[in-house]
Amino acid sequence: MNTSYLTLQSGQLFEGMSPEWVQGHFFGEVVFTTGMTGYFESLTDPSFAGQILVFTYPLMGNYGVPAPELWESEKIHAAGVVVNEACVQWSHSLGKWSLLDWLKEQRIPLIVGIDTRHLTKLLREKGVVLGAITTDPKTVVHFIDPNKAHLVDQVSVKAKAVQGTKGKKVIVVDCGMKTNILRSLKEFPVELHRVPHHYDYTKEEYDGVFISNGPGDPEVCQETIKHLKKALEKQKPIFGICLGAQLLALAAGAKTYKLRYGHRGHNQPCMDTDTGKCYITSQNHGYAIDHTTLPSEWKVTFKNLNDSTVEGIAHRKLPYFAVQFHPEAAPGPVDTAWLFEKFYATL
Repeated sequence: MNTSYLTLQSGQLFEGMSPEWVQGHFFGEVVFTTGMTGYFESLTDPSFAGQILVFTYPLMGNYGVPAPELWESEKIHAAGVVVNEACVQWSHSLGKWSLLDWLKEQRIPLIVGIDTRHLTKLLREKGVVLGAITTDPKTVVHFIDPNKAHLVDQVSVKAKAVQGTKGKKVIVVDCGMKTNILRSLKEFPVELHRVPHHYDYTKEEYDGVFISNGPGDPEVCQETIKHLKKALEKQKPIFGICLGAQLLALAAGAKTYKLRYGHRGHNQPCMDTDTGKCYITSQNHGYAIDHTTLPSEWKVTFKNLNDSTVEGIAHRKLPYFAVQFHPEAAPGPVDTAWLFEKFYATL
């Protein structure tokens, strides 16, 4: 380990240690996520593209990293990892690598020995901030904002592929989709046509549309929104998750905005506005829907009990609905997995 630094655009500097293979500058948006477990699922979630991920729990890596078939995508998408302590003596029957060895193989920068409690409190007060993991903070002059790039284009599949079984045909718009969403959809007798984010599926015959999670600013995805607007005219079922919820709102005519520090973790409480029932949800997003801009034919179906932000929307008459949280979990609770059943029932 060598001395390294986490430097923030807001002026704060944190000294830590990094493996010797971490050399140079590694930029990203510094965000935090809560949860004692779930580090390999979070790191392979494409929604974290462009972000330096701060784990609030002090010890990460104690059960190693399993084989790729259990990941949420084929590689790590986070731009960097910040922890207080990375476990060396890990143990688990499914483990294949240590967290340190995995990050080295994936060439993802790591900094340890950081007071993540203090850093998290800072981000809670000031909001997410651009930063860099570096061995020479004095030479960091400009910070790179990943949200100005088309992150969805970087993580979306490049070609159409058909999966699942024979049955109802569902267009699955991949904006950086987690694997567990596919696993959840495959539990039903549906034929999944997984397409890139910019693919025009509106000229095809289908029974429903699913819009996945993904990274970055939803307003960058203009092609996705354009096709979604056409899909709304067909009055066929549409279900969106996370970024998919934001894109559905934009296609309907509403607006989105950037959250101060986002929602990332496994324990976000959300209330069903119709029943008053509360669910504990898994979340990972930095943008939200502005409820004041929703057209009158749409309604808010879930709200976050911590800050009252929109966590779900639905059309009042047509089979269009979306949630900001992750009903497929991975990591986190599966309290809202029934939403996949709800989508299938509308097809």
